[in-house]
Amino acid sequence: MEMKQLSKDKEQITFLVKGYSPAETNTLRRIMVNKVPTMAIDTIEVIENSSALYNEMLAHRMGLLPLKTDLKSYFISEKCKCQGEGCARCTLQLTLEAEGPCIVYADQIKSMDPKVIPAHSKTPIVKLLENQKVKLIATAKLGSGKNHMKFSPGLVFYKGLPQIKIGKVSNPKSVVAICPKKLYKLDGSKLKMTESTDCTLCKACVDASDKGIEVTASDKDFIITIEPWGQLSPKEMIESAADTISAQAKDVIDAIKKIK
Repeated sequence: MEMKQLSKDKEQITFLVKGYSPAETNTLRRIMVNKVPTMAIDTIEVIENSSALYNEMLAHRMGLLPLKTDLKSYFISEKCKCQGEGCARCTLQLTLEAEGPCIVYADQIKSMDPKVIPAHSKTPIVKLLENQKVKLIATAKLGSGKNHMKFSPGLVFYKGLPQIKIGKVSNPKSVVAICPKKLYKLDGSKLKMTESTDCTLCKACVDASDKGIEVTASDKDFIITIEPWGQLSPKEMIESAADTISAQAKDVIDAIKKIK
């Protein structure tokens, strides 16, 4: 197996994986989306709410706020020593108190753990008019996307590495113009590729060239894109997914050993 980073910015990271099968690639994707745990608000005790949003809608909005997550300090409640009853090892209290007129933003939420705070501070929660108030206590816990998508750390998708073969093309200018990613250029009258990894496999060039160009996707090399929602970094998502896969493989081995 070989990995190479292709691009990285504030919103996503893209890397190339070589020597992987489609099943292995999809397993990595599913584990990151469904099994890598993050913190999210799970319950809310509303003390006062005179806003236009009723309690259930306010709770829904707060539950979907991505919270920065410290995986070393918390345990999934089912695996905690308290057996899911709720303790400082698996839950965290946050409070919110505001009075209008104002727009209440996520950074107004006070957390008992400075490491676990809203990932996007200026996410609006509710608008308060004059004399309207919101006061509540929220409880966050560590969970996985398998149980609720609010615990999922981000979006992960992949594609087979594009493999493009340029044959005899009678209308190279049309191919250059039709490519949505602008991956082709003219070298004199000859058609050339600029960067095949950016290809979306739409095959518009195949149709424009009357099949003078062949576009296929590799079933051994894949381009994986991770778009985290703020709870964890892409590196933390990959490392946690790898640990989860390793733990599940160990569980299978242990189960097989018990078979007589």
